[in-house]
Amino acid sequence: MLFQFPPTIQAGIETGKYLQVFTNGIPISMARDAVTGKFIAHAISATLNNSPLSPLVAVSNLVTSGVQMYQTNKGFTSVLNSLQTLQTSLGVLQATTALIGVGTVAGVALTAVNLHQTLKLRKEVEQMRVEVKNGFIDLKQALKDQGVEIRQLIEEVAQDIKFEQHRTILIRAYGLFIQAMNRFRSAIQFQDISRRNAEIDGVRGMLFEVLADYTNPHLLSETCAAGQLRRLECSWAIEQAIVATYQVQNEVSAVSERLSQLQDKIRNDALSVINRCESHDELDFLFPEITRIQKHDLVLLDSWHNHVSWLQSLPSSDLKLLSSSGLNTSEIIVSSEVNQTTSANSVPPEQLIYEELAEKSHFYSLRDQLLFMFEPERRQEYEFYISQQAKISGYRTLVTSNLEQASDLTVANLYSYFNIRDKSKDVVEKVTSN
Repeated sequence: MLFQFPPTIQAGIETGKYLQVFTNGIPISMARDAVTGKFIAHAISATLNNSPLSPLVAVSNLVTSGVQMYQTNKGFTSVLNSLQTLQTSLGVLQATTALIGVGTVAGVALTAVNLHQTLKLRKEVEQMRVEVKNGFIDLKQALKDQGVEIRQLIEEVAQDIKFEQHRTILIRAYGLFIQAMNRFRSAIQFQDISRRNAEIDGVRGMLFEVLADYTNPHLLSETCAAGQLRRLECSWAIEQAIVATYQVQNEVSAVSERLSQLQDKIRNDALSVINRCESHDELDFLFPEITRIQKHDLVLLDSWHNHVSWLQSLPSSDLKLLSSSGLNTSEIIVSSEVNQTTSANSVPPEQLIYEELAEKSHFYSLRDQLLFMFEPERRQEYEFYISQQAKISGYRTLVTSNLEQASDLTVANLYSYFNIRDKSKDVVEKVTSN
């Protein structure tokens, strides 16, 4: 991930007048004067592989809010902006479950709420063209251009008794989340630190209660892979709100620990969802979305964690410099909005990449490629298996050193080829022996 600074600061970095901050070789979204050491600017945007960083659930403003807490509580502004982003994301992600429903889901329904459609829907909510009410929106109105079949599916889900039970719990959880967010906004305004912290402690307790509803094992077990992913994405948004409560209290160690746990949770949740995937329709939905989460959301959360680790390592002299700096953060918010608009108006690159892979692969290979993102050791096992089978078959080029350089597509397809061939041999041998 590369951070971009205001033009004058960027020019100063290029000439050596200013220096971008690094921690253990990892870039931080701050720059300081090369001579005086004074912190002079935050980054205004971030790019990943020459494209704007555009996470689905993670909130960019929270990355710098921890640093800003040392600037006479300027971080409160970033946190307040982030709370609204989290609220919007949670509302949109939860609302789409009203089309996914519980159990088996139609492919056309998943297409209507895939990554691209969800990004567009989030922009509609942000611009207040669509209203979130009790954690749901009028999908018939929001998706009116999707056709009659979608409206019929929405009606069918609405009449499903089991989904109605889920919906009741989600409405309650979302309502409690909104109460917690409003209480959080009020708590931040308190001038008395002890009263502020006591109120924020109360907010955190409410958020943990909300989290328990979204991660209820029984409810998750009743949903298909796509529905499970959406519930878990909601839980990741709430986890960030919980981290934010620690951040405004300057509990840096707690922030660091929770961020590390959240990253691990996302990876484990993603693996659980992928392994639960049983159809092409679900894979068409999951692959682009989980890829976005792996390439953008986890990268952003890692950057947030790096910022916190950097703060923990700063000597008191640098902390004083940081607290006395007057860095402007308004441009960060503007840049974030521009990135989201661009993402919402164009087909996500993850969707285009998946469509290209799907032409060259099949269901099990594609699912393995998705698993490789979170289980690199699985790919290593596949490479070893391929090299062993290739040696037996006389394919001299398929050695481990060459396989390590191959794409995930190649490794997954080769594994499937040899695995299917082995199973066929076993069947023939059993028939012959009988």
